[in-house]
Amino acid sequence: MSAATDIALIAVALIVIVFAALRIPGVARVFLIAQAAFWSLSYVARPVVLLIVQPQTHYGDNVPDPRLADLGYDRVMSLVLDHVVFGLWVYAGLVVAYALWARRQPMRPEPALTANADFVPALATMYVVGLLGRGASMATGSVGQAGDVGVANPILSFVTILATIAAMGLIIFLRPARQQTTVLVLGGLLAVELMWTVVVESKTPILGAAMAVAVRFAILGWNRTKAYGVGAIGIVGILGFGWLQSFKITEFAKSEAALTDSQYPALVRPFLSILRRFDLLEAATDAYFHGPDYWLTSTEVLRHGTFSLIPGQLLGTQKFQSGVAWANDIRGASVDMSQVSVSLAEGNVNEGYVIGGYPGVVLGVAFTFLLLLAWAKSLYSRYFPLVILALAMTGSSALFERGFLGSMENLGKFLQAAVLAWLIYLAVKEFRRRAKPQPPAIDVPALSVGKRGSAQWD
Repeated sequence: MSAATDIALIAVALIVIVFAALRIPGVARVFLIAQAAFWSLSYVARPVVLLIVQPQTHYGDNVPDPRLADLGYDRVMSLVLDHVVFGLWVYAGLVVAYALWARRQPMRPEPALTANADFVPALATMYVVGLLGRGASMATGSVGQAGDVGVANPILSFVTILATIAAMGLIIFLRPARQQTTVLVLGGLLAVELMWTVVVESKTPILGAAMAVAVRFAILGWNRTKAYGVGAIGIVGILGFGWLQSFKITEFAKSEAALTDSQYPALVRPFLSILRRFDLLEAATDAYFHGPDYWLTSTEVLRHGTFSLIPGQLLGTQKFQSGVAWANDIRGASVDMSQVSVSLAEGNVNEGYVIGGYPGVVLGVAFTFLLLLAWAKSLYSRYFPLVILALAMTGSSALFERGFLGSMENLGKFLQAAVLAWLIYLAVKEFRRRAKPQPPAIDVPALSVGKRGSAQWD
């Protein structure tokens, strides 16, 4: 098949996912539609740009892959995308099957914790603690960037996670009495997350915030205005990302970037900044050039996945980092990575293909789908730690651009954050209990029994 045929098949599979998701009640449809949009940027928009423009490779421009450019975009991409076509159609089949089952199930009520008076104050406290962590990270110059192997201050990096999780929670669960207050609070949270997106040079915070808005509307009920609002947030986030990013680079860097971008049509240039962040096509190319097998055995995969859930301090050893291993072993098989130290997103279909061929692809996409269903169920849980895990998944990339190993690493990190958030919740609950005024005690006279056995008041 040609590359255009593969892209068309991928596009049809994503359309099937969207139409099936629209038949699924509740919040699961939000993530399914978001997955389709995410994968369309990686596996449709970016390949289409490469086929039409045929760009030459330049330093600092990761849109054209040297492996594709040197051997011919159409010829190589038709091979690179084969396992992606297979994986997305398997995923589409899972979504359709679930949609047929879910239509017969009753609608879920409001999430259980919305009735908990301590829930939102706990989220607000977490947000303040997380913002303090973000401020300390910026003041000490230890802010991590997208793709970093490590961070200068792991403790501050861990604390900043609370701000992202709490922002998702406040966007989803806050229910002010006045609509104007709701608009102001949600707008402020989105603005802060957009600024943090620029600081860390990662698309995850603003995309997570936009996801949270969509989840809120899915819980409260959709209408045309809300749908247009979520679409507008996504467009503003994509266009605003490149604009805000331009404030962080020098004039010389801007001129170099303008020269590099000049080979692209004017219609494409505003989207290049965000398009460069959706790099699963590179991961698919890595997987094709490496080939299936000869990386990790099934036993090693299960062992690394299990150890990812355990804090490194308890293990007493360095945990396996799938993004780093992918950069060194998989991309390093076809690209010189000797001078590069980075953690890469591999994607479920690409990781599954490398580990187990096409059966591995089936297992990879099935794990992602089961993880999505677990997220949708946990969001309605009455247990605070489970809701925190669901909120963390809302603001992460595990369901979009990570495979089994990367998702387990995220879950391990989120489990630790859930424990810290739970301690904050217990502290807030106790503080509010003590601060609540107690009703005055009523002095009731004691009842005693007289000599003849008759009761009398003392």
